[in-house]
Parts: sequence; C-alpha cells; structure tokens
Amino acid sequence: MTSTRAVLLSTLLVTLLTGCGLVSSSGTFHEAHLPGGDQPLDGAKLVVTSKSFTEGVLLGKITATYLAAAGAEVKDLTGAPGSASSRQAQLNGDADILWEYTGTGWVNYHNETETIVDPKELWQRVNAVEKRDHDLEWLPPANFNDTYAFAASTPNAERLQVKSLSDVAKLPVPDRTFCVDDEFFSRSDGFIPMLQKYGVPYNDPNGVPSGNVTRMDAGVVYTATSKGAPCNFGMVYTTDGRVKNLNLVVLEDDKKFFLPYSGTAVVRGAIIDRYPQLRALIGTISEHLTDQLMQELNGRVDIDGEDPADVAYDWLKKEKLIA
Repeated sequence: MTSTRAVLLSTLLVTLLTGCGLVSSSGTFHEAHLPGGDQPLDGAKLVVTSKSFTEGVLLGKITATYLAAAGAEVKDLTGAPGSASSRQAQLNGDADILWEYTGTGWVNYHNETETIVDPKELWQRVNAVEKRDHDLEWLPPANFNDTYAFAASTPNAERLQVKSLSDVAKLPVPDRTFCVDDEFFSRSDGFIPMLQKYGVPYNDPNGVPSGNVTRMDAGVVYTATSKGAPCNFGMVYTTDGRVKNLNLVVLEDDKKFFLPYSGTAVVRGAIIDRYPQLRALIGTISEHLTDQLMQELNGRVDIDGEDPADVAYDWLKKEKLIA
C-alpha cells in the first residue's frame, strides 16, 4: 500500500461482534486527493459517523476518505457503538453524514408496518418523512440491498434444485430444514410470517414442523448452512462476506416478503444546503456499490482481518476515485 499519513482523531479501538460481523475501527482514515487535484469541498468541515458493524464502518471510511480527498476537513466518528448512538449524534447535530438502510428508517425509526417492496418507493417515503420530522436528506440509494435472505450451500441448492423460496416451499417436509437466530425467529417481520407468506406454516406437520428449525447464533448459521447440517437453509444478510467466502447460494425472495434495506447516505439538511456538491460526490460513491462488491469488502475485514480504513482506501484507489 502507498504510504499515507493516517489522520488520527481518536485513540479508542472499537472491536465489536455483531450479527453482521467482527469489525476493528481505529478512528483513522487515509489522506488522498481527487484525480486532477480538484477540491470541490475546500473549506468544508464535516463529521462522518457510522454504526459499529463491519459494513457501516466500511461505508463511513469510504465516505470520510473520499470527502477529505475532495478538500473537506473531515472528523471521523465511525464505529459508534450501537445503532442508536450514531443516529442520535446526527439528530443532535453532532454528526453530519451517516449511512443508513431504508428498511431501518421505515420500521425501526418510524414504526411503520406496511411492506413496500419497491426499493425506490420505499426510499422516497422514508426520505419524505425524515425531511419533515428531522430535516435529514436521504440521498438516492446505492445499488446494494443488505436485507434478510435464505441461502443454501451450492451442493444442496443443486441437489434440491432450488433457486427461490417458492422452490423450498415445494420440497418434501423433511427437506424443509432451517437455521435462524433468535432475533429473526421472533421478529414480527421475520421467520414465522415469512413461512406463512410462502404457504408452509410453522409448527405444522404439512408445513415446517418445529423440529425442522434450529435456533443458533447468527454467525454460526453461515457455517451450518455451508455444511448442510443441521439445516439445508440458513438466514443470511445478503451483503455479508461469508456468503461469497462459503460459496452460498442466496435464494430469490420471489414473493417479495422481505423489505428492501437499500444502503443510503443520510445528510443533515443544514449541511446539504451549505454544501450541495455533496449530492454529486456521494452519488459517485453510491453508483459503484453493489451486493457483490459489499460481500467482497466485508469479507476482507471479517474473514481476512484487514483494517476497514485500509480496505476503503485500496478500493477507492482501485476504482480511480482517488489518487
């Protein structure tokens, strides 16, 4: 890696195991500049925060590095423990930019129960209520969706000839075996309602008997699914690096049960009014992000043990977004 001066803004090492992975965030990012030396944010002062799970920290590091390269003086508050603290920091005006998920905004922040399956409509609805209630602008989402899904090992997917959840519903009862974590099992928009949507009710001898379901820690689900024991199908997050690393096949949610969780940069209204160029700059980042890319970047942190700041810098440089 090219030697760069890490901008140290905190000496705190945050190491946290979450459902989305193990992350180590040092409170640093690497200095760079835009190709051609342009500085559209020269003189701007911005505070970037993030949640503490791997993907949140990576998105924060990418954003901090890129906006600093564009000339901004960036304070790095990525890796805030717990989702509430980063959100509250933005609501309090202590942080300016935070990556969020449209499903989180709809369900967790505004307690909505309506399932909106169209990602664009959901973003528009969330953006409207967030502008009205909190003066926050949710920029157009990136091209990745970190939502719930079910996956199978490649051998099992081929053996059972399944590509979608409807295919799973057609299998003989003994083959309908699932691994889920306790939180997803208990959610009002989780496992049991999903089975009902696909016509295989829980604890029904003709649906999914309780003995067909194993509840375990979210991290263990991936390994169990890869081994095909004790389950053929496991709950995963679609951008988790273990999906690619373990060669899992994500099944299509063909009846659109799961709410979209499109990744979206959220900016305080006062900041976007002061620096409207943020829309185009963050849009440049967003248009590069996909499910497959996030799996790869998350895997470099969770599986290969790389630092999120290094992964963010390397990726931006590889894409020629910084020099």
